[in-house]
Amino acid sequence: MAEVRPLRAQQKAMPVIGFLSIGSPGPVPAPYLAAFRQGLSEAGYVEGQNVAIEYRWAEGRYDRLSALAADLVGQKVDVIVAASPPSARAAKSATSAIPIVFSSADPIGEGLVSSLARPGGNLTGASILTVELMPKWLELLPELVPEAKVIALLVNPDNPNTEPMIRDVQEAARTKGVQLPVLKAAVEGEFAAAFASLVQLHAGGLLIGTDPFFNSRREQLVALAARHAVPAFYEWREFAAAGGLISYGSSLTVVYQQAAIYAGRILKGGKPADLPVEQPTWFELVVNLNTAKTLGLTVPPSILARADEVIE
Repeated sequence: MAEVRPLRAQQKAMPVIGFLSIGSPGPVPAPYLAAFRQGLSEAGYVEGQNVAIEYRWAEGRYDRLSALAADLVGQKVDVIVAASPPSARAAKSATSAIPIVFSSADPIGEGLVSSLARPGGNLTGASILTVELMPKWLELLPELVPEAKVIALLVNPDNPNTEPMIRDVQEAARTKGVQLPVLKAAVEGEFAAAFASLVQLHAGGLLIGTDPFFNSRREQLVALAARHAVPAFYEWREFAAAGGLISYGSSLTVVYQQAAIYAGRILKGGKPADLPVEQPTWFELVVNLNTAKTLGLTVPPSILARADEVIE
């Protein structure tokens, strides 16, 4: 028995990170998980060697997050990484004791923290400023499609950030003198009908609203935009890399890497209350010239000059 005790002690000593995602396992989150593991390694942790990770995937269903968060709390994980704003809210509701590292569009507005500099409580993480960025899309898309008088916005009605997003983008649309019909899709089966309505609306462009579920289904969304020959604007560079026309936003891989670094610091005794919420310091504009050519669009020099990456 004497030989077994150290092994048991060693197993018990290995800390456990709970990873809570709205998405599904597979190729879509692979680059983010790679960035997460890179961040862990920078913090001195290697999965399976000196840290274990319990993954929980909601498969795009917001209503599953609460039960998955409660499950991680029941497992007594050492820290929860909530890899999207809905995951963060579910984790916060599930525990006030276990440290939580989140990514959030609006950490203060969503009630996750009281201050970015001194979060207090058991949460910290990264702000990704998605809602604030979307009006900027309405400045860029008309440069690409100047004749568009109607630009549709696709949103997920299940996402709590949707209402403020619609308000901000509608205000930007009024300033630009553009009509902004709002299309809704909460499940994959509703994408086709939303895109089909673009014809009746005479939409000259489409904004794909920021949403973790949409990001997990980016291949389908990019394919539908191509099928309907609609110039579409996205948040993350991964959409443009998959064949989307243009994207503008912060870097998700950087967000995941930072979340892992914070998780590592917490495992070493850091307190979420003392770790300031990270804010993005740069935003990437990515243009896919192949897609522009297929759509018959000429990308103006004003956009090419600002682009951080041009895909040819």
